[in-house]
Amino acid sequence: QVHLVESGGGLVQAGDSLTLSCLASGRTFSRYATGWFRQAPGKEREYVAAISWGGSVTEYADSVKGRFTISKDNAKNTVYLQLNSLKPEDTAVYYCAAGDSIATIFASQYWGQGTQVTVSS
Repeated sequence: QVHLVESGGGLVQAGDSLTLSCLASGRTFSRYATGWFRQAPGKEREYVAAISWGGSVTEYADSVKGRFTISKDNAKNTVYLQLNSLKPEDTAVYYCAAGDSIATIFASQYWGQGTQVTVSS
């Protein structure tokens, strides 16, 4: 069982940066791949980034590649998403999720409650 709690969202201006955190409970969290997703008003939830359980593999959606960085600290049971050069279109609720592998994260039962990121122009 894994319980996820996101934090770090807020209201920023275009071009600013934010760091989102996903704190997990559960002794086996270090064995899970973790991903970040986002959902804007009126749109479907979309994939943003993912990291393998050991942290050696990272993947990004084309829309955030080069601007966002995902990282993981297994000792702290935390996954981070560094958001740089934010754009108004990055405005969304950001969710983290954990799964057995990067490929299965979206279908996982382990999701956080989300944190709001709002980027003003």
